[in-house]
Amino acid sequence: MLKRLFPCGIARDDLKKPSVIILILVNLYPIFGALFLDWEIFPVLLLYWTENIAIGVINVLKMILATPSKRNLWAAKLFMVPFFCIHYGGFTLGHGVFIFGLFSRYADFFDFQTMFQVIGDYHLSWGILSIFISHSASFYLNYIKNKEYQEADLAHLMMQPYGRVIFLHVVTILGGFLVAFLNAPAGLLILLVLAKIVVDVLVHLRQHQK
Repeated sequence: MLKRLFPCGIARDDLKKPSVIILILVNLYPIFGALFLDWEIFPVLLLYWTENIAIGVINVLKMILATPSKRNLWAAKLFMVPFFCIHYGGFTLGHGVFIFGLFSRYADFFDFQTMFQVIGDYHLSWGILSIFISHSASFYLNYIKNKEYQEADLAHLMMQPYGRVIFLHVVTILGGFLVAFLNAPAGLLILLVLAKIVVDVLVHLRQHQK
């Protein structure tokens, strides 16, 4: 039996998987921001919010490629893929407005111009790029290379991102309130990032378990 690093189910061999290694490295970027870029809680939560977009984009690709041998599913995809884009897009937008409204110090409310300003002010570009690289690598290594697409269920794929996103961001937002209440000490912010890494790895492993 594999030795467990945590009672919650992460084995040592799990940490050798390329997709898990990339996921952990990408999630360390907010620690760099907290230590060297004077980040408070807002840029951390905003960076995590951009992960919603990456998850949604990759999930659209998963839905399109799911079980290609079943030709009758293509008619369903013509309806379900656009519906997912609209519904998940609205969910993501609402989440972004929530983060901006509660944690942002910017005068303007959430809009694209303000978003680009925030990305520049907090040097988020590399963090956002790394998030998309991480999810793209996982998509290739697990879904394509390991041929998960051959047995993927379209209805399950449509709902899958919601559970992950809600669970992860409930953890980070509750932690964000605590960090903000205590005036964002760097040590507590780093603990929040580490907690998010553990949760993210657990969710990732559960999602791709055989």
